[in-house]
Amino acid sequence: MQNERILIVEDEPAISEMIVMTLEMAGFDCLQAANISEAHQQVVDHRPALILLDWMLPGDKNGIYFCRMLKKDQMYAEIPVIMLTARGEENNKVHGLDAGADDYITKPFSTRELVSRIKAVLRRSSSLSADKPIDIGKLSLDTKSQRLTTEGKVIDIGPTEYRLLAFFMTHPERAYTRTQLLDQVWGGNVYIEDRTIDVHIRRLRKLLQPYDCDRLIQTVRGTGYRFSSLLQAD
Repeated sequence: MQNERILIVEDEPAISEMIVMTLEMAGFDCLQAANISEAHQQVVDHRPALILLDWMLPGDKNGIYFCRMLKKDQMYAEIPVIMLTARGEENNKVHGLDAGADDYITKPFSTRELVSRIKAVLRRSSSLSADKPIDIGKLSLDTKSQRLTTEGKVIDIGPTEYRLLAFFMTHPERAYTRTQLLDQVWGGNVYIEDRTIDVHIRRLRKLLQPYDCDRLIQTVRGTGYRFSSLLQAD
């Protein structure tokens, strides 16, 4: 984890410098940007291992816009993003996660929490960087290109559903509670309702249904969900 390069996109100099000092003491290298234009140039020039992205930025485009832009670009979609914001309301957190953010930290935050969350996101990101595609049933997931296919056809999938499916396919045949899925896919200390996972499960099943793959995602009564190629007993 040492010497990985972190891009800090924050327009308040005092906060940015505090984060830089914290991360450098933890062994990371830091890049800084105060707006979306600077941030995009840093991504193109240096390709950071992770981006700390403030929600509110100068100009008419905010951090959510930049996150969505990155996640739609195949060149940079794999770079994990942690949103930094003073907005603590649940709907804003869901909005950020749906845009493709890998985690969400509300200001003010402790420096120890920040470093811990960065390391956790980097661990999850590296666990999905295997070279060989993962094949389960008719689905094939290429984690390098973040492409999902079935029988040679590419399935268009959003960033949130991709992360959920990637976790399922790398951890098959095991039942997970909603809380465990939220912790594993979105990160610990993301304070959103457990039932939020049900919404994403429904979206994912609807996406897979035309390919007869929705039954791979199984409801486990009294627990949560399981991803399995085995037929579920009635």
